[in-house]
Amino acid sequence: MPAVTPHDPLGLPRIEDPAGAIARPVFEVVDAPTMLEGEGFQVRRAFAGMDLRFADPFLLLDHMGAVEYAPGEAKGAPDHPHRGFETVTYMLDGKIKHRDSNGGGGIITDGATQWMTAGAGIVHSEMPTEEIVVKGGLFHGVQLWVNLPQTQKWSPPRYQDIGGEKVSLLSSGDGGAVVRVIAGDLAGHEGPGSTRTPITYAHASVSPGARLRMPWRPDFNALLYVLAGRGSVGAEGRPIAEGQLAVFGDGDVMEVQADPRQDSNVGSLEVLLLGGQPIREQISWYGPFVMNTKQEILQAIEDYQAGRMGAIPAEPSAG
Repeated sequence: MPAVTPHDPLGLPRIEDPAGAIARPVFEVVDAPTMLEGEGFQVRRAFAGMDLRFADPFLLLDHMGAVEYAPGEAKGAPDHPHRGFETVTYMLDGKIKHRDSNGGGGIITDGATQWMTAGAGIVHSEMPTEEIVVKGGLFHGVQLWVNLPQTQKWSPPRYQDIGGEKVSLLSSGDGGAVVRVIAGDLAGHEGPGSTRTPITYAHASVSPGARLRMPWRPDFNALLYVLAGRGSVGAEGRPIAEGQLAVFGDGDVMEVQADPRQDSNVGSLEVLLLGGQPIREQISWYGPFVMNTKQEILQAIEDYQAGRMGAIPAEPSAG
């Protein structure tokens, strides 16, 4: 898994285990069902089995892969619109090409994140690169949708290209876990992603048998999704494995431990850590549009059909 990994975790800033802090209990563990997206690629939809009130301010978390594409098999999501929220695509393995009607774009690859604020409206595409279409290869990533409060749903579109080398790297006290902070604050360390909604978003690798205890803002909810491996979560040590999401209750610390033995193709327990300040506003949601009222959804559909969200510029010819 080529997501950014330091040679010496012990040389990184440490996440101190806060003395006397209350570990968050596990409210539930849910399985992510498999669905088809875009041109027909499979995703695990992590929030599909839970009450979305406990995910607020997040809307969707899709786990793409890990899959080894044969030549000609790779698929993507051609031109489509968004309004009213942000999409965050984090790539662990492989490459994907982003283009949008606001002029944003680039290749997202090993450990990089593309953060797109759709705001008032944008059209974008996420497609496999020509190389992976022709040759095939490993593809593994996740896409997170972050809601925007009503006051920010009409913000101008914005694109952030966050290279893997920009993430903040931390380690547990004993060096048994590495944490990559993509956005928000974790243990006093800020990630590079600029957020409109207060959140924390990170990726942790926990070595077999190691434990990670992270201070977590009490006013944030707390979610953990397993990308690969097996372990346990919460003070009660509830079992969890790839494709499962843990929803935590109230407390000061999020806790996860990797099983001493992992499958031969898994070097460590790989988890996403996410939480945020709930928005607690009415949601009206239709496909790629997330607004506050039905009338705003009808307006979004009309605006898109009329071309008012723009179009992706033609690529310059090779000649």
